[in-house]
Amino acid sequence: MPKLISLYIRQVAIGFAISAAFVAMLLYFNVANLWHLVSSSSEGILAVIVMWVLNGIVFAGVQFGIAIMRMKDDSQPGGGKRSALPVMLAEPVPVKIDRRTRQQRQIRR
Repeated sequence: MPKLISLYIRQVAIGFAISAAFVAMLLYFNVANLWHLVSSSSEGILAVIVMWVLNGIVFAGVQFGIAIMRMKDDSQPGGGKRSALPVMLAEPVPVKIDRRTRQQRQIRR
């Protein structure tokens, strides 16, 4: 199996394990009274499964993204030029101000 595929499968498994722990903590600490909603409903187990799968998708994606970003090779020095950026000096621009009162402006319309 290619290394990238095995890395992906491993990170997805870790993400779904984190999701299981997250959903278990949500239910254990009864956040937003979820334990009561799940235990008193006939579709409660389906809700827990859906919550686990959807959180698993998110956590697996984040876990895989972190794993890919940590693969960067730092053996070569990198970076851009360290030259100073040009400084643009601002010049004032005259602006015409309409000094008529609000009532005069409404009459004109």
